[in-house]
Amino acid sequence: MSEHDSHAPIPVLLIGQGADHIVAGLSAGLAAAGKASSFSCAAFPDVGSAARASSGAPHLILVGLGASADGILKDQAWAEWEEPGSAMARIAMSDSAHSVDTGGEVVVEATSRLAIYRLPVAQADALPMAIIVVSQLLEAERSRADLHSQLETERACEPLSSCLEPGKLYSLALELLLDRLGCRRGIAFFAQSPAPQSTGVAARGFDEATRDRLSRFLIEEKSLESTMGRGEVGVVPWGPLNHALGQVGLDASGALLSVPLRGDDREAGHVWILSEGRRFDASDLAAARAIARRASTALATAERYHHAKERAFIDDVTGVYNARYLLATADNEIQRAARYGNPLSVLFLDLDRFKIVNDRHGHLIGSETLRVLSQLLKDCVRQVDTLARYGGDEFTILLVDTPHDVAEMIAERIRRSVETHLFEAGSEGPLRLTISIGVATCPDHGESREPLLDAADKAMYRAKSRGRNRVSSANDLGD
Repeated sequence: MSEHDSHAPIPVLLIGQGADHIVAGLSAGLAAAGKASSFSCAAFPDVGSAARASSGAPHLILVGLGASADGILKDQAWAEWEEPGSAMARIAMSDSAHSVDTGGEVVVEATSRLAIYRLPVAQADALPMAIIVVSQLLEAERSRADLHSQLETERACEPLSSCLEPGKLYSLALELLLDRLGCRRGIAFFAQSPAPQSTGVAARGFDEATRDRLSRFLIEEKSLESTMGRGEVGVVPWGPLNHALGQVGLDASGALLSVPLRGDDREAGHVWILSEGRRFDASDLAAARAIARRASTALATAERYHHAKERAFIDDVTGVYNARYLLATADNEIQRAARYGNPLSVLFLDLDRFKIVNDRHGHLIGSETLRVLSQLLKDCVRQVDTLARYGGDEFTILLVDTPHDVAEMIAERIRRSVETHLFEAGSEGPLRLTISIGVATCPDHGESREPLLDAADKAMYRAKSRGRNRVSSANDLGD
C-alpha cells in the first residue's frame, strides 16, 4: 500500500432508508472521538449510486439500512472490493435481527471472507464506535490480503529463476504480469542476447495477424529501443507504445504500465501492459515491481551463464570461437538452412607457409599475427556469420543464407584483404602473408556437418596445391 493510500480517509457509505439523518449523527460521533479525518461519510439512496461514487477506492465500509440491509450489502455491485488487493467491511442496521451484544450472531457468507456486523436502529449512537472497530478489522484484513497477494506473486515468479534463456524470460515476465494484474494485452520488447544482433518482440492478447504486423513495425521503426531497460515501474498516460499501436491501426488510448527489465551487463528490455480502461493501484504496482525485480535477477543470472558458456567456446589466442563451438553451431545452422530452404556456405581458410613466421620470428609474433588475422576476418563478414579458429593457423567461417557464388566473392575479398595487409613483426619490420580458401555450400556439397566441412577443407587444399593465395570452390573437386 502506498503512503497516500494508508493515510487517505476510508469511505463510509450509508445506503437505504434514513441514511441522510444517520450520516449527520455518525459524522458528529466520529468528530467527538477525534476520528473525523480518518473517514469520509456519505449517504446514498441506492446501491448503484454508492458503487459508482466509490469506484476505485481500495477499501470501503458499507452500512445498509432498514429491512433491505442484507440485500444492499450482498449486491453484486460490491464484487470489486472482494478481489485481492481490496477490502470491505459491512454493517447492517436493521430491526430484523439482534445485534451481537444482545445475542445475535456474526454472519459469514460462503462467498466472502468478510462478516456482516449487525446493529439495531435503536443503537444508532453506537455506530461511530462500531465504524472505528470494524475499520481496524478492515485494515487487518487488507494487510492479510496484501501479504497473501505478495506471497502468491513470489510463488508465481519461481519459473523465472530456472530459465537461462533471456528471450524466454521476457515472455515469461509478460505472461506473469498479465496474469497477476488481471490484464489481457501486453508487449515485451528486448535486445537479443548474449551477442545482440537484433531486437525481439513478444506480444500477448492480439490476434496473429495483428501481432505480426505490430512486431514488424516495432522492429523496423525501432521506436521503443531507447526505452529498453530505462526508468522505473510506473503508470504512464502516454508512451511510445501508444504511437506504435496507432500506427498499425489499433486503439492507442489509455494509460500503460511501464515495466523496465535489465540484467547486469548488456541485457535490457521493456514490458508494456495495456490498461484498457482499468486503474492500476498500489497493489498492482507492488506486484509489477516484484516481478520486475525477480525477472531482472534472472536476466543477470542468464547473462553470467552465457558469458561462462561463451568463455568455454572462445579460443584463448585469437578471441574468436573455437572448433568446439563451430561444430555445434554448424549442426544448428545446417538444420535451420534445411528447415527454411536457405543456403549455408562454409569457408575453410589456412595461412600460407605460416610455420616460417613462427620459426623466424617466434611464437609471440606468430600469436599476434593470428590475432590480427582474426580481426581482418571479422571485418570481412557479418555479425550473423560464425568465425572460428579450427586449429593452428586454420579458420572456418559459416556464412548463413549465403549462396555459393556470393560465398566465393566474400572469400576473394578476404584473400585480397590478407594479401595487402602489413603484419607487424617487431624489430624486423612488417610481414606480408597470403591465405588459401576453400568454399563449399549446403546442400550442394553436403547435407550434414562432416561432408560439408570436408568438402570445404579439400577445396582449401586444392587451392594450396595450385599455388596458394587463391580461392577454390568445392565444385572443382571432381576435376
